[in-house]
Amino acid sequence: MHGGPRVNPTALSVNLNKVALVRNTRHLGIPSVTRAATLCLQAGAHGITVHPRPDARHIRGDDVRALHALLKKDWPRAEFNIEGNPFHNLMDFVRELRPHQCTFVPDSEGQFTSDHGWDLEKDGERVKPLIAEAKSLGVRVSLFMDADARAIPLAKAVGADRVELYTEPYAAAWGTTRQGEQLRRFAAAGQAAHAAGLGVNAGHDLNRDNLPDFLRAVPGVLEVSIGHALIADALEMGYAATVRAYLAAIHRAAGGGSDQ
Repeated sequence: MHGGPRVNPTALSVNLNKVALVRNTRHLGIPSVTRAATLCLQAGAHGITVHPRPDARHIRGDDVRALHALLKKDWPRAEFNIEGNPFHNLMDFVRELRPHQCTFVPDSEGQFTSDHGWDLEKDGERVKPLIAEAKSLGVRVSLFMDADARAIPLAKAVGADRVELYTEPYAAAWGTTRQGEQLRRFAAAGQAAHAAGLGVNAGHDLNRDNLPDFLRAVPGVLEVSIGHALIADALEMGYAATVRAYLAAIHRAAGGGSDQ
């Protein structure tokens, strides 16, 4: 579904990068990325996200292909979202696998973690043909963007279907006097996206505590992609209980009320 607010609760996509990161510290194949995906989907997650980086420090090419095969065979209604820089290795996966969604992220090759959105005034003409190519393959395109309401319409101008709002500034402000200011900023960005005919995703440093407030303030979020906090919670709670807890946080937001 492209554009407009979501009637049903926000979809939860589980990012499995940190599972692969732990696995890569040994040569035993554990923990299994595909097993993690299966357990999360069994518990009700709506999709799986991976961000394979050029140095393969966590998710590797073989993982991307194995997850694609798993979802296609056993979970045909679950969404597969592949993130990455389209000028590095992302487009190879898009062309080969044609996932449901690809998220263009403007990371450098050795970047520690994603920490900014696209500057489309600078890079718009470069990404535009790659967006068109992905869409011609039947792949929805989301652009990782800062919560700048003035810049969001540029994503529509270059052909994107959705934007993924980079939520670390909100997460850092949650529980402080700056929380309200950040929520207003993100709400304005979400409204700008809807006005432009773009769908809204969100991700980065969202967790069980800060997620409900965000979703209440930014209506119409179609999907949240959550990795680090969710996998950290799963170390203590297990995958199934953790996914159910995040789904409960989403439903609390949909039902109103406050967690404060």
